[in-house]
Amino acid sequence: MTRTPLRGRLVAAALLVAACAPAGAPAPASTPASASGTTTATPRSMNDIATAYVQLALAMGVHDGDYVDAYYGPPAWRAAADSAKVPLPEIATRATALRAALAAAPAAGDSLDHLRRDYLDKQLRAMLARIDVVQGRKLAFDEESRAIYDAVAPTHDEAYFQGLVARLDAALPGSGPVPARYEAWRKQFVIPRERLDTVFRTAVAACRERTARHVQLPSSESFTIEYVTDKPWSGYNWYKGEYRSVIQVNTDLPIFIDRALDLACHEGYPGHHVYNALLERLGRERGWVEFQVYPLFSPQSLIAEGSANYGIGRAPTSTTACRISRRRSATRATRRRAGTSTGRSTRRQRPSG
Repeated sequence: MTRTPLRGRLVAAALLVAACAPAGAPAPASTPASASGTTTATPRSMNDIATAYVQLALAMGVHDGDYVDAYYGPPAWRAAADSAKVPLPEIATRATALRAALAAAPAAGDSLDHLRRDYLDKQLRAMLARIDVVQGRKLAFDEESRAIYDAVAPTHDEAYFQGLVARLDAALPGSGPVPARYEAWRKQFVIPRERLDTVFRTAVAACRERTARHVQLPSSESFTIEYVTDKPWSGYNWYKGEYRSVIQVNTDLPIFIDRALDLACHEGYPGHHVYNALLERLGRERGWVEFQVYPLFSPQSLIAEGSANYGIGRAPTSTTACRISRRRSATRATRRRAGTSTGRSTRRQRPSG
């Protein structure tokens, strides 16, 4: 049971992408087929359309290795997609047909049902745009952003950025070029490698405690922390389904104390881990299979990243983090004396990516 409106906002976040911009008109319907390549009648119900959408996303993932960021649906659907290797033009034909079927589907019920229809349409529209890109079509930055993510980044002139540099210049100690002074100042906050796990787990605990005040988390939710190398990012959440995530932290890059808190919020609580867990719970409660797949190149990513960044703004204060750190240290000491262990997560270190 939700204790505040925060859970409702998080659960509906992926659906609210429908409010970003008007959807384009769908093309005339053709006869789509299942991911296994067997021709079927055009889906009529919303659940049939959602199932076909998931299967098309998996078929797209065969051609674009980065496309499917997470999938926790029936293994047989993925195996069928891998086996069929449906050509990209055929995937585009089927996606276009699904958009037409979606427009013709019976009227939705409550407000979430209406958002569901618009969400599926925009996910399919983004899939068509990504197919164009994979097939070699060149789009301008803003055009591609609008087509795939249903949003365009704001534009700032040079004076805007010069103003930011001027503020840093006034705030940083010493004199000389701002970049060098900034790097010198930041070095004092790098977390030693041998203390990274303790700091990161303390940050996660603080973020989880604050999130749990507002959101009733699934009782079985958990995550695994992995420390990896040779990655292009500093942190990543891999959602596995069953309310479980793998959170990876790249130790090739220096991790600053504030970045540890950012990563804990962004990748864990109330960021990607919570967002995906709530979407999974919504899908289970309503029987909506579309949330069993997460296409990276889609409006869902905009909402996922935006909500995770919003979570950073809800990070505990340094006072709260220190209080929880002291509490956790005392708890660990007590349990060590009692011969027990603590912690909701497991840790697995990998020396390479």
